[in-house]
Amino acid sequence: MGRLVPGGRRRAAGLSLIELMIALAIGTVLLVGLVQVFAASRVAYQGAEGLARVQENARFAIEFLQRDIRMAGHFGCVNDQAHFVKGTGDLANHLDATKPALNFGVSIMGYEAVNTAPGNAVTIGSAASGWNPALPAEIAALNPLPGSDIITLRFLAEEGIPVTGLTPVSGSEVQVSFPAARAPVLTAGGVSSPRLFAVADCSHVDVFQGDVNGSTVVSSSGVDFSPRYTTFPLGQSLLYRAESIVYYVAPGASGRPALWRARADAAGNYPAAGREELVEGIESLQLLYGRDATAAISTATPPIGDITSQDTAQTVGSAAGEWLRVGLVQVGVLASSPEPAAAVAPALVDAQPRVLGVRFQPPAGDARYRNSYEVTIALRNRLFGN
Repeated sequence: MGRLVPGGRRRAAGLSLIELMIALAIGTVLLVGLVQVFAASRVAYQGAEGLARVQENARFAIEFLQRDIRMAGHFGCVNDQAHFVKGTGDLANHLDATKPALNFGVSIMGYEAVNTAPGNAVTIGSAASGWNPALPAEIAALNPLPGSDIITLRFLAEEGIPVTGLTPVSGSEVQVSFPAARAPVLTAGGVSSPRLFAVADCSHVDVFQGDVNGSTVVSSSGVDFSPRYTTFPLGQSLLYRAESIVYYVAPGASGRPALWRARADAAGNYPAAGREELVEGIESLQLLYGRDATAAISTATPPIGDITSQDTAQTVGSAAGEWLRVGLVQVGVLASSPEPAAAVAPALVDAQPRVLGVRFQPPAGDARYRNSYEVTIALRNRLFGN
């Protein structure tokens, strides 16, 4: 405040211009420091969040793939390969095998995205379209993203229920009876209305289309397979839900790439009701297939259990006999953070992410964190001696 001076005048008191400028300068320096600390904290948080989400999503994706790939070839207490070696035709498929999804004689088959073999380089989001072998129309209708491999699997669900009765009806159909308390086994995993089933024991397996009605399933295969089996308690016949699924990468609900799984229906299609978005942020799925050393598996030349080659689906081809040799699958996924994570694109080519030998170049400026994850999965139903 002012004070009196001689003569009765009041002289003003306060900050000078120089003092004010110094205070402003100090305040600006402090403010800039706070902004930099906040920005660095935000970048660190985004990076940590992106890393955590990528690791979590990749773990879930690998878990889903491992569980189902390991089941390939499961046909009761004897696997598909053993049935084939034991005698061609014992695995009786009463579905329309001209539909690839219903060809249970081929338990595993892959499709290689063009230009994604080991040694190739792919720019994310701009890969050339196409797969080899060529995609069946039913899989193409799923609109999978290019630059990512596709795998189809066929097997019987892990749990069967005792068959207590096999009664021919209408001349050629079969009514399969089972304990009513075990009916939930057929709808496990969110499959509310199963249509594909199989009856199997340790000698035979019959895959057919049917409908659940209480404690029975009535086949619509047109074949009476009941004489092949002995029911409980004297026999060991079990009723299973048959699975035909495909894994692929397609846009998810957010518009970003995601890992999808689709189940086939009794017509051999993959209806919308059977499609599941499993994990977001999976930009590419890469697969290699390990084949048994036996070039032509048969009764005279069974598999020996030595995996001597690991090839792409394009190299394996489309012949059923070549896919019968597959005993392991190498799986690799490229996962990205759902949101930008302040990640800097690798300056060197050697620093770009690789999945099973395929190099991926991130798109410019998207700032998402990316990492690759790989696992080798043995097909336990194809292990030598099973």
